[in-house]
Amino acid sequence: MQTVPAYDLRISIQGTQPEIWRRLLLPETITIPQFHDAIQRAFGWQDRHLYGIRCLDRNGEPRVIVGPDEAAEDVDAELASGVVLFELIDALRTGPADFEYEYDFGDTWTHKVELVESGLCPEGTITCVEGANRGPVEDSGGPHGYRRLAKILADENHPEFYDAATWFEGVTGERARAFDVGAFDLDVVNRRLGRLSLQLWPRPLTPAERDAVLRPIMWFLENSAGEGQELTKDGYLKPAMVRRTLDELGWHDAIMGKGNRELNAKDVLNLRLHLLDWKLLRKRNGRMVLGPMGKVGLAEPDKLWGHMVETIGAPQNDALKLMTRLAAHWLVQGFAPSYTLRDKVILSALEAAGFTTRSGDPIPESWAWDIDRTVRESLDCLQLTVPAPRFRLTEKDLTDGGLKFLLQVQALLEDR
Repeated sequence: MQTVPAYDLRISIQGTQPEIWRRLLLPETITIPQFHDAIQRAFGWQDRHLYGIRCLDRNGEPRVIVGPDEAAEDVDAELASGVVLFELIDALRTGPADFEYEYDFGDTWTHKVELVESGLCPEGTITCVEGANRGPVEDSGGPHGYRRLAKILADENHPEFYDAATWFEGVTGERARAFDVGAFDLDVVNRRLGRLSLQLWPRPLTPAERDAVLRPIMWFLENSAGEGQELTKDGYLKPAMVRRTLDELGWHDAIMGKGNRELNAKDVLNLRLHLLDWKLLRKRNGRMVLGPMGKVGLAEPDKLWGHMVETIGAPQNDALKLMTRLAAHWLVQGFAPSYTLRDKVILSALEAAGFTTRSGDPIPESWAWDIDRTVRESLDCLQLTVPAPRFRLTEKDLTDGGLKFLLQVQALLEDR
C-alpha cells in the first residue's frame, strides 16, 4: 500500500478530568468536514450538533470555520467544505498550537489540537495511535455537566442516581451500572475509523465480502435448488431444516436456545418469508423451490447482490424509504438512538416529512414501530454485521462488505 504525507495529532477535550484525548494519524490533505468526521468517530460523538474551528493558519492568519456549510452562512463564517487541513497546520511547528475544534456550541466541547510530528500514513486510512478515557456522553452539559454525571453514576447511593441512570440508559442504550469513565478500547475506535476510511476512500467489493453479506440468502437458495425443500402440511420448513439453518448461520441465542420449529426461530421464518416475497423462492406442490431470480442469483452472485441493493433501496412506499434511509445512516455512522428514544426519533422524522394518517392526524407511535420493524426485518436477511448476540441492545459493527452494501443503498435512495 502506498503512503502519503500525514499529521500525527494529539487531540484533547479541554476541562475534562481525567483528560479525554486521542492521538490520530491522518492524511494532511483531508478536508475539514472529513477531519470533523474523524474526531466524531474517535471520541464516540454522534454528530448531532454544529462544529467550528478557531486557529492561526500556516501563514499566521486567523481563521474561523464552521460546519456544516449552511450553519456557516448563518453566522458569517468560513465554510468548512472549502478548507483542507494542510492549510491550517504547519508541519514544521510541532507542540502546542493555536488550533481549537469546538463541538456543540451549547455544551461547548473544546478540543485542543496539537501537532506531535509530521510523517507518512498508508493511503486512504485514518488511525488512532493511542488515547485515554471514554468519550463524554452527548448532551450531558459540557465538561462540568459530564463530571457531575460521572460522579453520580459512580455512587448508587447518591440521591440522584436513579434519575441520572434512567437518563443515561435512555440516551446511550448502555447499562448505567457498567459506566466507566476510564473505559477506552483502541480496537473499537479503529474499527470506527476504518469504517470512515472506507466511506472517504471507497475500495472495490471483493467476492469474499459479497459472499459473506449474501450468506443467509445463498444458504436458502442452495438448499432449495433441484427438487426444493419439502414443507410441512401447514407450510412451514421441516424441523431438520430449521435446525440446520440455525446451526449454519449461528442464529441460536440464549433466550430461545436450539429451537427446531420456525415459530420458535423467528429469524429463520423472517428470512424464508422475505425470500418468497422477493420472488427468490416460490411454493410448488408442497415444496419450496427456486424462483426465476433465485436461479439467476444462485448462478451469478454479483447479480444477486445488485438485486438485493435494488430491493432494499427501493421500498414499497415513501415511509419505508424514509425509514430505510434512517436505518442505513445509523448503521453506516455506527450509532443510533437508544431503543427508548428510537420511536420518538422516527416519529419526528415522519412528521417533518409531512406524513399523517388518512384522517390528517399525527402518525401514532405504533406505526413508527411497525415501519422500523419492517425495515429491520429486511436488513436482517443479510449478514451486514460482525457476528454478535442477536439481541444485543447496542448497534452492531458493520463488516466491510456490509458497509459497501449500505453505501450502495444510500446512493440509490439519493437518486430516487
